[in-house]
Amino acid sequence: MSTPDDPSRTDLTPVPASVEREFTGREDAAREYTAREVWRSRPVRRLLLASFALYAGVALQATALLKQAFDLTGNEADIGFIGLAEFLPAALLVLVTGSVADRFSRKLVALAAVGGELVCSIALAVYAFSGPTSVGPLFVIAFLYGIGRAFQAPAIRSMPPMVAPEGGLPRTIALFSGTWTAAVIVGPAASGFLYAIDPWVAYAGSSVLIAIGWLGLLTVRFVRQPEPPDPDERPSLHSALEGLRFIRRTPVLLAAISLDLFAVLFGGAVALLPVIAEERLGVGDVAYGWLRAAPGIGAALMAVAIAVRPVRRRIGPTLLVSVGVFGVATVVLGFTRSYAVAFAAILVLSAADMVSVFIRSSLVPLVTPDEKRGRVLAVENVFIGASNELGAFESGIAAQAIGTPATVVGGGIGTLVVVGVWAAVFPSLRRIDRFDDLDEVRAQSAAERAARRDGEGTDQGTDQGTGQSTAG
Repeated sequence: MSTPDDPSRTDLTPVPASVEREFTGREDAAREYTAREVWRSRPVRRLLLASFALYAGVALQATALLKQAFDLTGNEADIGFIGLAEFLPAALLVLVTGSVADRFSRKLVALAAVGGELVCSIALAVYAFSGPTSVGPLFVIAFLYGIGRAFQAPAIRSMPPMVAPEGGLPRTIALFSGTWTAAVIVGPAASGFLYAIDPWVAYAGSSVLIAIGWLGLLTVRFVRQPEPPDPDERPSLHSALEGLRFIRRTPVLLAAISLDLFAVLFGGAVALLPVIAEERLGVGDVAYGWLRAAPGIGAALMAVAIAVRPVRRRIGPTLLVSVGVFGVATVVLGFTRSYAVAFAAILVLSAADMVSVFIRSSLVPLVTPDEKRGRVLAVENVFIGASNELGAFESGIAAQAIGTPATVVGGGIGTLVVVGVWAAVFPSLRRIDRFDDLDEVRAQSAAERAARRDGEGTDQGTDQGTGQSTAG
């Protein structure tokens, strides 16, 4: 239910110690680091500053892009087509982006991808400055931007373990997500003010921030490198599909990620905020910018709550309940004509989203080997992208057909139905009590992989022996 760039935690959110062990392989990794101690690490600090500028620029651009698409045509479906244009590259390139992140320098991949995003942002500024009358070029630029983001997301999201000091990964990941949370508050709020001046000014602001992010990534130095890929494993379709196969073989991971996909596919009301702000609430550009900033505010408030009272027990039920609360808040947003109630509903749904995203994102490092992480994150990126951009497409088309209120309310109800179905279909998700319980899932998965390798080796040996006997 988060943006594809979302690292999914905040600077105060506790991270299970078992996550640290999976990244570093150190049994002493459970040592607690303060945020200040981690901040003093130059690689961490540089990555955080670069990420803040990048994410703020991206959020600023996204807020302006949806608003401009609707302003040009007054057509809700155009908001949906913007979402589809950004989603398609991630889906079409999923077999490539994860393998690239695992096999090549993640820093170089990120620099190339962010450079492409910067070019797209500049193109949006130039087009907005020209006095546009057609939404078509926005679709093309959004598609090209989606290509860059498809490569950027798995590369950058894999970097925190590469810059964290020994034993400092939990705080590094938490600070990394806190950076995102601050960026998605600052970016949309600034977008409202800049867009009110002129749309090209908003895009110029996003271009500057993304350029600063690119320069910041250029200065990042890693303290460790990921495990190199198996030298005997050559790039192939089989290798590229490993991320998808791993998720399919791990029911808990499949359940958590697909829950996010289908819930927000139906409940993607945030994409319709330009329509809601203008037609339902009757507010202008600045107020719309604050509506777009509300998800970041709600996420930050929930992060503080989780820091005070961490989610330690009943992990699975908490995930399902949080998605259910997201659905209820979406229904409220669809019914209301009050700006205050709408703002509060967005705060609630984004706070619930933070809980579910925190739980889901904790599952990935717990059950995914490092050598597969880029491919698994690439697949997850498609799922997350689907739950945002494809959800935006569905919401835009539905709003054009049946109206915005019916679309938002129906989407919230659909989200509640998804929660009920997933609770019944995936009992393994419902039964998760502690994060440490997932160590057993990881161990079982490793045993199954070893058994399959042994079986393949035995089969090959048998085949060779049979061939030699026949030849003799």
